[in-house]
Amino acid sequence: MIVAITGASGVVYGKRLLEVLQGKNVETHLIISKAAEKVIEHELEKTKEDIEKLANHTYNVNDWSAPIVSGSFKTDGMIIIPCSMKTLAGIAHGYSDNLALRAADVTLKEKRKLILIPRETPLNVIHLRNMLALAEQGVTILPAMPAYYHKPKDIDDLVDFVVGKALDLLGIKHALYKRWSES
Repeated sequence: MIVAITGASGVVYGKRLLEVLQGKNVETHLIISKAAEKVIEHELEKTKEDIEKLANHTYNVNDWSAPIVSGSFKTDGMIIIPCSMKTLAGIAHGYSDNLALRAADVTLKEKRKLILIPRETPLNVIHLRNMLALAEQGVTILPAMPAYYHKPKDIDDLVDFVVGKALDLLGIKHALYKRWSES
């Protein structure tokens, strides 16, 4: 699974996803954007290297020789968590100027699962049009919007809900939150 963490607020979602995938022995290929490095330092008070320890393989955002730039490198898909509006726009318009964008482009062209977790509010018309264009291409847009029916007790419960929804889309079993029928 390719995981990219880009420069939107909410890098805790990416960190938590990597923790869960590591616990489930899912092989991960991680890209962290330059902007995400700064957000990680600010929001998590951690370094890029701290987050990279959670992945099996890590790549520099400008590494054009990484295996994930080729469609012949088989993956189960890609998730960008959180996905900045800059990254979302780049994917929507085929502007692959870094490894995360190129990996997403390859994921799209190979008809593999691509999940974007935008964390932006409010959304403007450009954001919405870009999301619609991607959804029409088969990309799953999963906004970081936690539910409350499972009666979250703290922020970790809210994070786990969003990460759990992503895992559901990836077909990975989990018990990160109580489902509606269990409430």
